[in-house]
Amino acid sequence: MKFKGIILVLVLALVFLGFASAYVVDETEQVVITQFGRIVGEPKTDPGLKFRIPFLQNANYFPKILLQWDGDPGQIPTLDKTFIWVDTFARWRIVDPVKFFQTVNNINSAQYRLNDIIDPAVRNLITENRLIETVRATNRQLGAGFGDDEQATKVPRYLITTGRQKITEAILKQAQPKLTAFGIELVDVKIKRVNYVEQVQESVFNRMIAERQQIAEKFRSEGKGEAQKILGEKERDLKRITSEAYRKAQELKGTADAEATAIYAKAYSADPDFYSFIKTLEIYTGAMNDKSSLVLSTDSEFLKYLKGYQSEP
Repeated sequence: MKFKGIILVLVLALVFLGFASAYVVDETEQVVITQFGRIVGEPKTDPGLKFRIPFLQNANYFPKILLQWDGDPGQIPTLDKTFIWVDTFARWRIVDPVKFFQTVNNINSAQYRLNDIIDPAVRNLITENRLIETVRATNRQLGAGFGDDEQATKVPRYLITTGRQKITEAILKQAQPKLTAFGIELVDVKIKRVNYVEQVQESVFNRMIAERQQIAEKFRSEGKGEAQKILGEKERDLKRITSEAYRKAQELKGTADAEATAIYAKAYSADPDFYSFIKTLEIYTGAMNDKSSLVLSTDSEFLKYLKGYQSEP
């Protein structure tokens, strides 16, 4: 009975030691084993069940996946003396857990190291380049959609020689050698946001407003020119229509007068004396009234129809 109790105790002790010595490495983790603060063996990077000496050795876990670094936005002057706010971020990972454990030991300390190395690299590269280099990456034409100025669309206003992509690559190249000693690989650095400082924003906005007003004035000028062109065409068409109408009216009037003259001639040719009589009466009506006075000879042809007139009794 006593012997069975000892065996049971030994079995329980072995089970306890087995649980105490076993640990699991996840596929997103890597482990460094330390004994009394000193690293023992190679780091465990493969996932699975692992064992250690219980109570003497400790398992130090470090992530194997990509980690995020988010820089603090800072005011930086560009090469053309324009102060801007630059906000950057980066992705990094632990490639040598032994060096990482020996130098920075934990993620929080690594973040401080990244601040001390990436921020100066960002400042150096921004300061060495113009603002437009930080904003744009290529000389690709911008589809602003303002106006039809072919010269403005074909020739870029600013010529990009470096560009944002090369600046971020230079930041990465400058910072990476300093991080190798910590077992860190800097995978990528990007500029998240670029903005003017408050003192510069107002002048920039004013310039943008002036440019838009200039474009608007150009549109208004072109509109006035087009309006004058339309008015000119209208006046020209109106004069042409009026001229054609007058010509047509004169033609119709001439044709009508000719037809009337022909009718009159045909009618009066039937009795010439009657025609002469009618015309003389028309002349009398138009030339004389109650205030008219004429001194004529009795032999005048003008009074030939009056000489033979006798009043009735």
